[in-house]
Amino acid sequence: MLSHDEVTADTTARRVLHLHRGGTSVVIDLDVAPHPAIVHWGEELADSSEQTLHGLAVAALPQRVSGGLDEPARATLVTSQAAGWLGTPGLEGHRDGAAFSVRLELEDIRADDHQVRLSLVDREADLSAVLELRVGPSGLLHQRITLRNTGDSPYTVQSLHLAFPVPWDATEILDTTGRHLKERTPQRRPFTYGTHLRESRRGRPGADATLVLAAGRPGFGFERGRVHAVHVAWSGNHRLLAERSAAGEAVLAGGELFAPGEVILAPGASLTSPDVIGSWGDGLSELAHRFHDEWRRRPAHPVRPRPITLNTWEAVYFDHSLDRLTALADAAASVGVERFVLDDGWFLGRRDDTSGLGDWYVDATVWPDGLHPLVDHVVRRGMEFGLWVEPEMVNPDSDLARAHPDWILRARTTLPPSARQQQVLDLAHDDAYAYIAGRLHALLDEYPIAYLKWDHNRDLLDAGSGPQGVARVREHTLALYRLLDELKAAHPGLEIESCASGGARVDLGILARTDRIWTSDTLDPLDRLVNQRYTGLVVPPEMMGMHLTSPVVHSTGRTVDLDLSAAVALFGHVGIEWDLTATDEPTRSRIAAWVEYAKRIRPLVATGRTISVDDTEPGIDVRGVVAHDGTSAVFTLTQTDTTVAYPPGRVRIPGLDPGRRYRVSVVGGPTGTAGQSELAWQTHDITLTGRELDAVGLRPPVQYPQRSTVIELVAQS
Repeated sequence: MLSHDEVTADTTARRVLHLHRGGTSVVIDLDVAPHPAIVHWGEELADSSEQTLHGLAVAALPQRVSGGLDEPARATLVTSQAAGWLGTPGLEGHRDGAAFSVRLELEDIRADDHQVRLSLVDREADLSAVLELRVGPSGLLHQRITLRNTGDSPYTVQSLHLAFPVPWDATEILDTTGRHLKERTPQRRPFTYGTHLRESRRGRPGADATLVLAAGRPGFGFERGRVHAVHVAWSGNHRLLAERSAAGEAVLAGGELFAPGEVILAPGASLTSPDVIGSWGDGLSELAHRFHDEWRRRPAHPVRPRPITLNTWEAVYFDHSLDRLTALADAAASVGVERFVLDDGWFLGRRDDTSGLGDWYVDATVWPDGLHPLVDHVVRRGMEFGLWVEPEMVNPDSDLARAHPDWILRARTTLPPSARQQQVLDLAHDDAYAYIAGRLHALLDEYPIAYLKWDHNRDLLDAGSGPQGVARVREHTLALYRLLDELKAAHPGLEIESCASGGARVDLGILARTDRIWTSDTLDPLDRLVNQRYTGLVVPPEMMGMHLTSPVVHSTGRTVDLDLSAAVALFGHVGIEWDLTATDEPTRSRIAAWVEYAKRIRPLVATGRTISVDDTEPGIDVRGVVAHDGTSAVFTLTQTDTTVAYPPGRVRIPGLDPGRRYRVSVVGGPTGTAGQSELAWQTHDITLTGRELDAVGLRPPVQYPQRSTVIELVAQS
């Protein structure tokens, strides 16, 4: 452990810290005024001698130029105008409209080889802060700050975010956007001078939120091109920005987004930010692997095989009857389903989506004996039972809303605009929290519920503690976290899915407390190809819900092939969203075969490295999962539309051990081929090295559009 005195002992040398772990180096210049700045974040440095680190810090010093400051400003960890930074400040606040200037100065340091704790202080502004930087075991850079009001009057925090300087040659930006049914759609643009700002003001990340903000060398893809990205591990309002200044500094930054007056620190009070996490790589796949590898190291990460899940929503909607649902459970068990989830419609007065939310009691008119007959039947068939809930929401047409209108988030006497005929409960209200927690505990105590599908079907608008009250998004989010933690502690083994109109609440803050996300409400395989690829920039595949869909997709009306739907769902937490009672025996046999195959490869999916192949022929999607030890891999070759070449040219299969030889085979024989003869490699026993498969590749089969072929590669001893 390095103390402040030890760092400052040699005043003739520039004081530099080197944090390194998991293939990442972070070099921090401690002598930048008024507090440290990152000199390098990225590739691990082989030479970490004092001489080299000193040289790197000196080499990064800017010259004084005409028309500029006498001492050029740097992108410190928390930028401020009082320190000369003319871009977006890292901290903004005031005391009743005055005392707005902030200049945090370094006071103390505690560090070792992969983490540092910097104590900062502004005695004139009566503020102090502790800034923590940590390089995780897979090379992620975590930053978090705790700001304390040391004065004798309240301090209003307007904004607080943390900076991640990136290389100057990172001149292209990638982020994601979208809408309901089309979350995490990528978009690119030049990283030009000025600020590119992405904000979420929806009370949750939102379907249009960007999962990461990335900057890299022009043309970076999944396989190559140096790229850095930042993610905010927070489930409420947040902001991410990319900023390039004429002073030769380029930064990514992120943090919470506060509503006016949402954070007012009383004397002695403090505010701790969420983790802001940075990753980097030679290509987006390497960047994503850092997130996946570190997330899988958590003690709370699910380790048992992900149960094949059937969800009842698209099978029955609100039409609940014991006979229909037990028949569906029988069909589910017959194809190998391991978890049966009863979706919306089971609770008091819930015959459609206009009423009942908040009244979390089993509806006796539909379920006179409670859920016991269905739950018992599901368990007898060898499956776990799961239940859909939406605890943060309330319909105005509910007993709860009529009894406690003061529990509804609002900032005016009138309710906020309605969405899906519902409003939002204020979980930061002690009585509302106690009621919701009590009802959930009661359900979990009465029934052997192994899984909660936790939905959140609307954005938060004008979310306050009551008419003319205080903004409440932040406190609501913290209360949600507390409730999830409480339920998990009281009910060991309980798993929870984060669903929010599909994929509108996907972040590492919620995933620290849940076991998977519902990636999107669309199960259209073609839409899912894009959605799943970019969700996977942060989320490990085994935490992404991916389900087979019915032949006519609920969300798009597109007619899709079963094999395509199954192939697209393979590289995730596999499930089924389909009324299996309406299928014939041959169809169920095909479903059962895919379920069995998903079970066989799920250990690979849960531990392997995802591969997305760049530069394939238009109309062909190539992706896969490769075992960490390089012994095996599974890839899908998906024909999204017609190609120019007929037959198509060779595609590369990267990511394998270059020195090993692999036997290549098609799973279950050729699927979806357009009536052509088989390829030679489909009928011959061929082996190729990983290097040859990457550099040269192989011919994909001729397929009809919207078809997919699954191939396996097994290393030969």
